[in-house]
Amino acid sequence: MMNWGVLLSVGMGGFLGAMLRFSISGWIQKSSGSLFPFGTLGVNILGSFIIGFLFLYFQHINLSMHQKAIFVTGLLGALTTFSTFSWETLLMFQTGLWNKALLNIGLNIFLCLGATFLGMLIFKKIYGV
Repeated sequence: MMNWGVLLSVGMGGFLGAMLRFSISGWIQKSSGSLFPFGTLGVNILGSFIIGFLFLYFQHINLSMHQKAIFVTGLLGALTTFSTFSWETLLMFQTGLWNKALLNIGLNIFLCLGATFLGMLIFKKIYGV
């Protein structure tokens, strides 16, 4: 049976996350002055950092299923964008930009994993866990 309250929570978080992704990635991309997809990379790193922090934070506070759905599935799911990363990377491969495509893959994997780990470390530092 579908839980419409949770579905609505995901939708509200997704709405906010999509607006943030559009704004933040556009600002980063424009600021970089590059054709390399720094905007996508930036929101993926930011989202990875936030989820690393929130994962531990949510274990220490009492949140409802609806609240977790808003923040994790909705907001962060819409903020980060693996589909855009995949599309941009494939376009680089198809246009012969192999070095840039491989750089994009490496940066997204290692920097996003690192950002998640950093988010968890900062949480532990702040909350003494």
